[in-house]
Amino acid sequence: MSRVIGPKLIRVGTSKVERLMNLVIALLSTRSFITAERIRANVAGYSECPSDEAFSRMFERDKNELRDLGIPLELGRVSALDPAEGYRINRDAYALPDVELTPEEAAAVAVATELWESPELITATQGALLKLRAAGVDVDPGVEVAISSPPGLPGLRGPEDVLGILLSAIDFGQAVQFPHRPSRSEPYIVRTVEPWGVVTEKGRWYLVGHDRDRDATRTFRLSRIGAEVKAIGPPSTVSRPEGVDLRAIVAQVIGDAPTGAQAMVWVADGRATALRRAARSAGPRVLADRAGEVLELDIRSTDRLARTIAGYGADAVVLEPQSLREDVLARLRAQVDTPGGRA
Repeated sequence: MSRVIGPKLIRVGTSKVERLMNLVIALLSTRSFITAERIRANVAGYSECPSDEAFSRMFERDKNELRDLGIPLELGRVSALDPAEGYRINRDAYALPDVELTPEEAAAVAVATELWESPELITATQGALLKLRAAGVDVDPGVEVAISSPPGLPGLRGPEDVLGILLSAIDFGQAVQFPHRPSRSEPYIVRTVEPWGVVTEKGRWYLVGHDRDRDATRTFRLSRIGAEVKAIGPPSTVSRPEGVDLRAIVAQVIGDAPTGAQAMVWVADGRATALRRAARSAGPRVLADRAGEVLELDIRSTDRLARTIAGYGADAVVLEPQSLREDVLARLRAQVDTPGGRA
């Protein structure tokens, strides 16, 4: 399952992350439908709208984003006596069935929980429920909302801060600069990106956008982005292109299923054993006076394959497709240009 947060998520005042959370809490906390007017008056983040039109635009975007997240938003009459339309979340459809986690999966969930641990979010959660009850909204007394973390785990505020800065830049339409490393064994390289959105896929967070350094669409795993993230350039100069499917981009990059595309890669004799195991031989070939073999590989993850090939340096050369060849060359040049990188 993949989920998208974007393209606009943080604003001055109440952050959009907080506002969306407040909205979810409100719509989960009642079995009756809540009108847009009551939401505006009682859910933190909407009262800051300067006009009815501004609220309508903001609320429409928030509803679309909840649906993008897979949250089952329903529309219906407030009551048999009140024909006004309101909103709620189908709690039965929203709830997950009982799941059994392996120790590794449980640890991953615990780490994810840590990302959202903060007094501000806990206060916002409780405050939202109190305000809804005070306004007369029929909040289900059985609803319990708690944000907690298991004992013994260190705080992980760094990734949360990175996410917040990225989402803010997306909201204000600004480019971002950040240090990024393709893997834990490689050095950080500063990248300049026009961010389009943040996507979760297979339990990991990814930033999707236009990489100015490579002049191409790229994805970046948030766990591999350093803490020194900053927005650059004037606001309202970056926007997500029409028709761009962030989920599809990430799925293509990290997916394990064959994409149908193939790559032809030359490898030197006695080298690139891992590539050989995953490939079919297309015959021997001499390249730059070195004996080797041409391999035919199914492209499952472009990013992973490019990273693997680049790791072999001059012992592996992409012959086709050209896009993969350019990706590998860009990684090799970045290594050379990085202080302490390989010459």
